[in-house]
Amino acid sequence: MSEYLTYSNEFLTSNNGYWTAREICQQPRVWREAGENVKAAQVSINAWLSPILAKENLRIILTGAGTSAYIGESVAPHLTAQLNRQVEAISTTNIVSNPREYLLKDKPTLVVSYGRSGNSPESVAAVKLADQVVDECYHLVLTCNPEGHLATNAQKQHNSYSLLMPEGTLDQSFAMTSSFTSMLVSTLCIFAPQAEQLEKAAVAAERFFAHGIDNVKVQAMADIKRLVFLGSGGLQGIAKEAALKVLELTAGKVISYFESPLGFRHGPKSLVDNSTEIIFLSSTNEYTKQYDQDLLAELERDQQAAAITFLDGSIFGDFTYLDDVWAGLPYIVYCQVFSFFKSINADITPDNPCPTGEVNRVVQGVTLYPLED
Repeated sequence: MSEYLTYSNEFLTSNNGYWTAREICQQPRVWREAGENVKAAQVSINAWLSPILAKENLRIILTGAGTSAYIGESVAPHLTAQLNRQVEAISTTNIVSNPREYLLKDKPTLVVSYGRSGNSPESVAAVKLADQVVDECYHLVLTCNPEGHLATNAQKQHNSYSLLMPEGTLDQSFAMTSSFTSMLVSTLCIFAPQAEQLEKAAVAAERFFAHGIDNVKVQAMADIKRLVFLGSGGLQGIAKEAALKVLELTAGKVISYFESPLGFRHGPKSLVDNSTEIIFLSSTNEYTKQYDQDLLAELERDQQAAAITFLDGSIFGDFTYLDDVWAGLPYIVYCQVFSFFKSINADITPDNPCPTGEVNRVVQGVTLYPLED
């Protein structure tokens, strides 16, 4: 392509935003490749995973740090419903600091670890701590880097299985975009595959790239100081990731927040003023959507927010029969694009929004302490 997100490659390169734009735009293709990737490895995945899932008292933990943690938060409610067993999202940052409060010694545990690089200190440490604390522990690693510690360590351990994401998902940009969604899609394809839903999500994102970019570009030009993302259930995980993308790509110049629509009334609503934009990630579940609509109507009556954007099928085309967890994919694409334009408008370089090094692509400066038995 000679351009991404309406900008020429020359403009993107000179403004240090080429990789972020390219990696955002490649996602529908990457999702399909992730689905095929899982299908190609299905026999070996099932041979390793099926005996583990057969354990009635198995505990399943989805874990990662930062954006990688939000994968688990985005899919855990859906997998709990689909598998009819509790699936928990616990960040590696919590496991590392408080291992005995999050890990149970006597309960067989499957730890699903996410990592773009697979080299984050907490991600590596969480695997070791789980093996130390839990008597019977198994590790499923989803990562974009074949040479990262998560992948290479898993290959050496009998209790581990590593699945690599499609080529090109080891994002070159600072912010995780295609790495986040490829690991999310792969998780769904492993535990609750729905090929039709995957294709609908990809088509919805493609429609948005074809017809919705210009509107978002104009939207991002508004002088907004605060952004709020709201989503229920697993969509709160997507809202959390959306808030982080704005914060990262604007180097903190735009303050962002996330909540559930029902939770927003319990104090956080007080942050809304005439410099605040609210973005709803609308549920596709008819029951849940009632609560979205109630808060939307209330905020419109209040007339305090500078703008309110309600994301639903009308923006992406037909969302018929698309579950929330799959609708979250085009939703996060929208939020990534919005964050990218906010970054450009703020004269921030999206590929490296913090060139002075206070925040790094792979987290640095973490001291890991041994856990005494």
